[in-house]
Formats: sequence, structure tokens, C-alpha cells
Amino acid sequence: MYGWRGRIGLIVPSSNTTMEMELHSALPEGVSLHTARMPLKNVTEEELVAMSGLAVESAKLLKDADVDLILYGCTSGSFIGGGEFDKELAEKIESEVKLPVITTSTAVVEALKILDSQRILVITPYTDEINQREREFLEANEFEVIDIRGLGIVDNTRIGRLEPYEAYRMAKALFTDEADAIFISCTNLRTFEIIEALEEDLGVPVITSNQASLWLALRELDVGEKIPWLGKLFTEF
Repeated sequence: MYGWRGRIGLIVPSSNTTMEMELHSALPEGVSLHTARMPLKNVTEEELVAMSGLAVESAKLLKDADVDLILYGCTSGSFIGGGEFDKELAEKIESEVKLPVITTSTAVVEALKILDSQRILVITPYTDEINQREREFLEANEFEVIDIRGLGIVDNTRIGRLEPYEAYRMAKALFTDEADAIFISCTNLRTFEIIEALEEDLGVPVITSNQASLWLALRELDVGEKIPWLGKLFTEF
């Protein structure tokens, strides 16, 4: 049986081409991933809010696969409504499917907290408008955003085509010794290949959307697995 240690039910935007691939590359033996999709082509506030309204139906389909938890796999889609939006969204889904629900934004907050990271630099592929919403969300969760930089991309399939070295170069260019951690945002942005190198080169923890999502999902499943190439989060916590 696939998923004898645990089954993750993942909901992603329809245009996401990265999150499933990254999570599959790092799943521990005995953990399975099962996916449903919600329509989204462009990373705009309007489309993100509309997409969140379809999360319950996607979660209901995943419940048919006898999953153990639901992961809402979209960073911007789980912070777009403000500081409590991730929790409100999770509670809404949970009340309908009667399963534990986590979101990517919740996972990022939990990861930063457990690493005792307060002053953070944020790298994104988003527009300034979406970056501002992300800054507001992180500050509402009591983090200090030293700086946040994006690539101004709206087309989500274009984000999925970016090479991981682009996130590495952005993070390195933005880095300052004032930072406790670097957060690379977006579940459609490839990062798994560069987490370990960034931590070694800059000397601070690196959190990414997909890495944090997988970490919290495994914690919820009580699967303790060290994955050294996914950084300090997966070796120490």
C-alpha cells in the first residue's frame, strides 16, 4: 500500500508545475502524495481570492483517497487575505472534510519561529502588489521584514519555468548580516537544489515555501525524517 506511514493530500493551483515534483523528490519512504487542483493562471489578488473559494471542493475529492491531512499548497493564496487568512482558510476546509488542514503560509510561519528567526529577507517572483500583501502578512505574524524583492511576474506558468539558480542569485544579492533568515516564497518556484548551498554560503537558515510545507506536513504525520539537503530545518527540527 502506498502511504503506509502517511498520505498527504495536496491542493495546488492548476498552473503549478513545481510543487508536486519537489515534494516527490524528497518524500520519505512510506509517505505518499495525492494531488487536486484549483483554477489559477495569474498570480493576482483577484484570482488568488477566487481560487481560495474552491478549496473545499478540491479537499473533498482528496478525502476520497483516504488521505491523512490536507495541504493547501499555495503561498500567496494563503496569505492574500491578511494576517489570519491562512488559519481561517484551514479552519473552513477542516470543518467540511473533518481532516487536519495546513497551508503553506502557516508552514512558513512555523518554520521561521522554530528557527528563532525574527529579521528576515524575502525573495519572490511576485509583483509589488502581492509582495506588499506578503509583507503585511509576515509583519502581522510578528516578523520584521528587512527587505522583500520580487521579479514582477504574473503568469504562473512562467514562474514554474524559472531555474533555481535565479532564486539563489537574488538571495545572495539581497543578503545583509542583519538578517536572521532568508525566505524564498512561492510553491511554483524551484528551490530544493539551492537550499543547502545558500545556507553554507550565507551562514543563515533558508526557508522556502515547498520545503516548509513538506516539513510541517511530515511533523503532522509524526514522520521524523532528516533530509540534509533541505537545510537546517530538516536536520535540526
